[in-house]
Amino acid sequence: MSLLITAPEALTAAAADLGNIGSSIEAVSAAAAGPTTAVLAAGADEVSAAIAAIFGGQGQAYQALSARAAAFHQEFVQALTAGAGQYAAAEVAAASPLQSLLDVINGPVQAATGRPLIGNGANGAPGTGAPGGNGGWLIGNGGNGGSGASGATGVAGGNGGAAGLFGIGGAGGTGGASSTANGAPGGAGGASGLFTRGGPGGAGGASTLAGTGVGGFGGTGGAGGAFAAGGTGGAGGPGPIGGNGGSGGMGGISGFGGTGGVGGSGTIGGNGGTGGAGGAFAAGGTGGAGGFGSAIGGNGGGGGAGGLFAHGGTGGTAGGGTAIGGDGGPGGAGGLLFGAGGDGGSGGFGGGIGGKGGAGGIGGLFADGGAGGGGGAGNGIGGDGGPGGNAGMVAGSGGNGGIGGAAAGAGSIGGNGGAGGNAGTLVGVGGIGGAGGVGDLTGGNGGAGGHAGGIGNGGNGGDGGAAGTAAGDKGGKGGAGGSAVLIGDGGNGGSGGTGTTPGTAGPGGTGGLLLGQDGMAGLP
Repeated sequence: MSLLITAPEALTAAAADLGNIGSSIEAVSAAAAGPTTAVLAAGADEVSAAIAAIFGGQGQAYQALSARAAAFHQEFVQALTAGAGQYAAAEVAAASPLQSLLDVINGPVQAATGRPLIGNGANGAPGTGAPGGNGGWLIGNGGNGGSGASGATGVAGGNGGAAGLFGIGGAGGTGGASSTANGAPGGAGGASGLFTRGGPGGAGGASTLAGTGVGGFGGTGGAGGAFAAGGTGGAGGPGPIGGNGGSGGMGGISGFGGTGGVGGSGTIGGNGGTGGAGGAFAAGGTGGAGGFGSAIGGNGGGGGAGGLFAHGGTGGTAGGGTAIGGDGGPGGAGGLLFGAGGDGGSGGFGGGIGGKGGAGGIGGLFADGGAGGGGGAGNGIGGDGGPGGNAGMVAGSGGNGGIGGAAAGAGSIGGNGGAGGNAGTLVGVGGIGGAGGVGDLTGGNGGAGGHAGGIGNGGNGGDGGAAGTAAGDKGGKGGAGGSAVLIGDGGNGGSGGTGTTPGTAGPGGTGGLLLGQDGMAGLP
């Protein structure tokens, strides 16, 4: 069975265009009538008169045919216009009973709860900071929050409206900018229905107050439906001090946590927002990135906690700074039972000092810890790598430590590697220590290996970072190997970094009390 879809507005517009075309053709035909229907003979002889009569007859025949075509064209345009009117009337007739039925259904529900059963919520007016209206209980999207007005004191953005059972939560409104105070915060995103993502939080407003003004904080993302992710947090507003990003929204039962908002830029960058917590069967959200700082970069936001059976979110990457980089966000904790900890975020680049890597998240009762984030590079001192997260209390391996940030320039010092996380109490392997970063004067020290559980090997220590070859340049120390407890080998120590003076090798870890060998020392 074929279907016909008609748009009355399009038919009306087409009829008008056809009418204009017909008028143009009639005007051209009328202009050609005089020269073509009464052709003068070229001479007084019979041949010239006959030729003129032939051409004149052709012109008259064309005018007769043109008149018939114009009549047909006019009838076609009238039919098309009438058809468009009939379709439009049919739509109105069909809509009226449905609207009446909807009014009958929505009326009592609206009166009792202040919210219809079916229908979208209204958007907040721009510049007012008014909240968006809630969608219908059954079907309907939440309205978007209105933006806040800018001025001497900005107005906060309105919150997005909640959706119905089937619908999308409204977006939070943008906070207003301020010239004499801090920027206004963005509105929170609205909660969504069963299968849709939570509404995003609104961005914070800018601040132009010299020296001390702080950009507005981003709004929190809305909660996701039962089977959907939470909304993204709003970005922090720019200012002399950047505003922090908003937190990501909480996920539904099987929905991921929302991503944290990005920190605002400024002389000091704003921190990224924390990732939202995941549902029982879903991971936590990623932390927001830190904002760029013309002096100091913002820190990355922490990863959201995972659900019962899911891993924690990754920590946000730190913002760079022309002087000091921000620190990476810590990884989120893993789910209570089997969720691994999230990885830490990377430290930001610093024109002088690199930022530290974020710590790895702690694992659930039977899960591994997250890896530490790498330290940020610096032109003077590299950032230290983040420590690996510890495993859960019962079992699991510790997370690996993050690598120390490299340092450039004469006399620079590499960042230290992060320590490996410890294993679970009963069974598990210790995390590997992070390697030290490369430096000119001194290489970074390697991180120590994590300790094992009752059964398992200790983690190896990280290698020391390399240094230059000029007099006095010294390689970083190798990290110590982690120890075993009852059954298992100790971890090997890390090797010392190369340099004019090589770094000291790390010692090996102790073997298990019942069974196991001691780890070997690293190479000098």
